[in-house]
Amino acid sequence: MSTDKSFIPLTIAILVVSDTRTDVDDTSGKILVDRAIEAGHHVLEKKIVPDNIYQIRALISGWIAADNINVVISTGGTGVTGRDGTPEAILPLLDKVLDGFGETFRMLSYQDIKTSTIQSRALAGVANATYLFCLPGSSGACKTAWDSLIKEQLDYRTQPCNLVQLMPRLMEK
Repeated sequence: MSTDKSFIPLTIAILVVSDTRTDVDDTSGKILVDRAIEAGHHVLEKKIVPDNIYQIRALISGWIAADNINVVISTGGTGVTGRDGTPEAILPLLDKVLDGFGETFRMLSYQDIKTSTIQSRALAGVANATYLFCLPGSSGACKTAWDSLIKEQLDYRTQPCNLVQLMPRLMEK
């Protein structure tokens, strides 16, 4: 539900974690970029990095440190195989974990993929006043996360509350 408040566009960086995808065949990253722009946000950058904890962490750390990025969304590397390490890369960087995101995402995913949702380690949090969302690599997961959770929480008009209205207070001590 929205109010008559004005929309506040945010600056978003998108990370695709994959050993095999390229800009040509990356559907998940493209979905996130398209939906963010369609919602009125600015996508500053989209990168593809391999499933390597240290490369993921290095790139995300730079984005977190940048003053001009409000949100980082990653897709891929949240499963349980040996190469899936996005949560391990990002968790040490977070100041706070938004537990409700992963819980709600898996609840929503259950409607489509049933018990396979337990394999997802989707998560979200905040670091240095930057929101981070770690999504599975499938295009369906990216659609579910954006359409059902992220889009409204990144819209200042969403009531009763949203993540944007908290941004001025994220650095409080």
